[in-house]
Amino acid sequence: MPHKAAFTAVKTVKAYERVVEQIETAISKRELRPGDRLPSERELMLTFEVSRSTIREALRVLESTGLVRSRPGDPRGPEVLQASPAILTKTVNRLVRLETIALSELVEFRIMLEGTACTLAAQRRTEVQLNEMCSAIDAMQAEVANGPVAFSRADVAFHVSVWAASQNLLLQICGEATRGALIDMVTDELDRSPDSQARMELSLAHDREILAAISSGDGATAGRLARSFVIEYYGNIISPESRAALGNVTHEARV
Repeated sequence: MPHKAAFTAVKTVKAYERVVEQIETAISKRELRPGDRLPSERELMLTFEVSRSTIREALRVLESTGLVRSRPGDPRGPEVLQASPAILTKTVNRLVRLETIALSELVEFRIMLEGTACTLAAQRRTEVQLNEMCSAIDAMQAEVANGPVAFSRADVAFHVSVWAASQNLLLQICGEATRGALIDMVTDELDRSPDSQARMELSLAHDREILAAISSGDGATAGRLARSFVIEYYGNIISPESRAALGNVTHEARV
């Protein structure tokens, strides 16, 4: 009786993909570090024994993923870049705008991020970081009169300072990655809203409450306030059904 093995189609790997794979491996193993230079295009052609077009396609892919920066004709060769959340940010934005993931899912993820960040910030923040949060709140107050766009920038600065105080770099990167899509959508909503002033004042009041909880070291309260506020602030841009489901998320996080 023949053996019923599960085979899959063989995929032909293009030469530039092999070049990308080797350079990515060298970076991941830290054989290449941020600031290091790759060999020139000509040297890469000789090393990999491929055409110039293959090398250029490989460099294009590496640039698109934020791993290297290449300038045509630069005799120093492509530069290895420091890891950045920018690519992840673009990916999240694209996923939402193409409706690969639902807006409600992004808001749900934001709930978890904000709640955890505020809880950790209350436990780990330094006095310097607390002062940065206070300065961000003062800036938010000053920007209310200048409209939603300026206010949103100040609001972002407050949340970035909270994420930094969490002392968790991955949390900060994920927070930055989700920020762009939501901020764009909320700013549009605020611009169209007749009560944008009231919404800005509401945001400021909630952030003051969160700051007070972080200042006193009350992580549980800081996290609860953050989770509830995300739903209240973003509730108007998602469906009533999604908002009800998100309400269950904050309830479950409390128990």
